[in-house]
Amino acid sequence: MAKFRMKTVGSLLSAMMLTSLLYGCGGGGGGDSADGDAVTLTILNNWNGSSGPDTDTTPVTKAIEEKTGIKIKIDYTKGSEVEKVNQIFATQDLPDIYTGPAWGGELDGIIKAAKEGQLVDLTDKIDKYPNLAKAIAKENVPPALYEKAIGGIDGKKYMLYQNHPATGDDVNDWLYGFYVRKDIAEKVGVDPQSVKTKEDLYQFLKKIKDANLTENGMPVLPLGGFHDGWAVGIGSTMFYGTSYVDKGDGSLENVFFTKAYEDYTLYYRKLIAEGLLDPEAFTQTDPIANEKIKQGRIAVLAAHYPAILDASKDYVKSHPGSDYVPVGPLERAGAEPNRPVDLSIQGNNVTVITKKAKNVDAALKLLDFLASDEGFMLVRYGVEGVHWEKVDGKPAAKKEWFDKFYEDTTGKVKKNEGIGIGLENMTGMDRINSVGGGDIWADQERLKAMDNARKILRPNGISVISAFNPGDVITKAPGWEALKPSMDQVGDVWKQAIFAKSDDAALKVINDLRDQIKKTGYDDAMRFVNEELKGKEVVKLAMPN
Repeated sequence: MAKFRMKTVGSLLSAMMLTSLLYGCGGGGGGDSADGDAVTLTILNNWNGSSGPDTDTTPVTKAIEEKTGIKIKIDYTKGSEVEKVNQIFATQDLPDIYTGPAWGGELDGIIKAAKEGQLVDLTDKIDKYPNLAKAIAKENVPPALYEKAIGGIDGKKYMLYQNHPATGDDVNDWLYGFYVRKDIAEKVGVDPQSVKTKEDLYQFLKKIKDANLTENGMPVLPLGGFHDGWAVGIGSTMFYGTSYVDKGDGSLENVFFTKAYEDYTLYYRKLIAEGLLDPEAFTQTDPIANEKIKQGRIAVLAAHYPAILDASKDYVKSHPGSDYVPVGPLERAGAEPNRPVDLSIQGNNVTVITKKAKNVDAALKLLDFLASDEGFMLVRYGVEGVHWEKVDGKPAAKKEWFDKFYEDTTGKVKKNEGIGIGLENMTGMDRINSVGGGDIWADQERLKAMDNARKILRPNGISVISAFNPGDVITKAPGWEALKPSMDQVGDVWKQAIFAKSDDAALKVINDLRDQIKKTGYDDAMRFVNEELKGKEVVKLAMPN
């Protein structure tokens, strides 16, 4: 994939399109609907963090039915996406269409399902659907992901790929980082842009703690996040550049085995021990996290900016001047000060048709329509002539609907029209600016906040990573199946370590798992990785997008 470099990114997706990632469980395959005319397809949208419309029928889904003859039923799941993908294939409680994250354990679960014969082989079908074929063409998929999954499993193609930017103008930077309530920064007398280093951030959080701020009789927590600790750990980028680092001799090592990882862990242990980080952040649900934000109890939030803007909207509305603003930009381990921010941009979703689907042709027809320009704009903007119209050749929101959506702080009005209910996750390559009209539903204040954060956090622009990720390559190692259970424990062990009673106890937890990983084939797997990546460009620095 060509590397895009730019000073600024075009208009972002609306908040609903960014955070309205649906999740669900389908119950078996689709078939004829009760009226005998339309086909009904069930969709599992495997994302934790949102909900759908009040009814299956919305203006958007009705328009899709009129165009394709296909009705859609989407259910919604709460909880771990990895657990969900493993559960559905274990229990055979399968939808017609599955769509979910294009990375991590979720993707591993889909690859496993493909190898077990639980997915429809699309190899001889895909060329009949040009919109789908384009999105999985080799030049439109990050190389490591293409080799790992999209290009084929055991010589057969099972997976579709969505939301990879079609052009540089379509690159969507979600602006991950630390954000502080402006009024709190003012109260403690710290300019958020003066916070640059690990020590600066620690001292900033300490000042907030020492100020003994309260809200409705409850203490204000210096640092918090959303569900299950998302995305509190992004401070890792101050300690190391990416998950696999150069040992100094040109060979790669998983960062878990480095001192940088130990320093990162002990830094967070100190935040926990000194009451600077919400101890419930790693176990709370999204509703609980959002309630704390609505109560004004979180001073600094770690996540991407659209999620923070969504969660804080009600509080800011009733407390003018309490909006969250960027902290930093913070130092990045190994990065030159003037280096563009390296973003790990990839599509949101991998989509497959399960073996339980009763009408594969209908599923492909639906997905190809959604990936057309017409389908793309329908599910993102709503029905043309109803919700939006073209002005100078580009979509523009109709004022009556813009006002309705703006006044509704719950997002339910928009979802009940069928906009942002997850169908946007199955629309082929992301053409939000090159084909669409950008974020037509965003209010001007929101756009202004995003633009301001972008100027602060991306002073040198961005660079989209096109290099190989060793984390994708290691999954092809001969002994990966034996190694994987140990590697999967890294995240949980990190949480154990940061809650340990001492630094020594934290390091012991880490070293115990290091020993286990070594015993289950790590060294052989890394020899495979280093051999496979000889002569190839490897990711050295990465920030989440």
